[in-house]
Amino acid sequence: MMSAPAGQEAAEHSGLHKFVSAVFYAGSSFLITVVNKTVLTSFRFPSYMCLGIGQMITTLVVLYAAKKRKTVQFQDFDKSVLLKMFPLPLLYVGNHITGLASTKKLSLPMFTVLRKFTILMTMILEIYILRKTFPKRLVYSVVAIIFGAMVAASSDLAFDVESYTFILLNDAFTAASGVYTKKKLGIEGLGKYGVLFYNSLIIVIPTLLASAFTGDLHKAVTFEDWVKATFICCFLMSCFMGYVTLIQ
Repeated sequence: MMSAPAGQEAAEHSGLHKFVSAVFYAGSSFLITVVNKTVLTSFRFPSYMCLGIGQMITTLVVLYAAKKRKTVQFQDFDKSVLLKMFPLPLLYVGNHITGLASTKKLSLPMFTVLRKFTILMTMILEIYILRKTFPKRLVYSVVAIIFGAMVAASSDLAFDVESYTFILLNDAFTAASGVYTKKKLGIEGLGKYGVLFYNSLIIVIPTLLASAFTGDLHKAVTFEDWVKATFICCFLMSCFMGYVTLIQ
């Protein structure tokens, strides 16, 4: 019995890897949405900004530990990092805050539907910023997805201007963050993990100060459900899943 050619085996392995990655990404994205919704809506945690800070801190701790163990590599901090990273930190915090705000304000099905607009926004930005081209069949598929999302949104009886503004801003921030991340990955010394680490490092202190100034931090610290193991578990899972979805 003849064995499959090496090229065929490599292609099959690559296809399986892509399939597993896609399933893991879809599962992670769904899980973090559910967990965030549970923390912010079911438990009524008062500050989506502080939940975002928790996700940023988790990213910093995990990546710093991985760098110390030499599991991942990226350059040490210096003045050049700020210039290399701009404008990613601004997009990153915008993506974080609007994403958590829209998760809190929208129903889970409608949140999932309106997130489809990210696909179109990403495609448009990649065309203008990364100079990419897409086959017509892919463009038609995206248009069909967006049309379906618009039909679903038009039947939303709980329409709320603020909620829709947050989710559409989140779509825009997500698309811009993804495209600029791809652009920054080629910068020497940073790489994928450096981009994620310095994104969180640059923005976590200003976000923490903003939450303290607005009173969000006080509300989060004095939240009564910190004594509940189920809430703590959900909060920590949200922080960890925030990191997992970032590295994919």
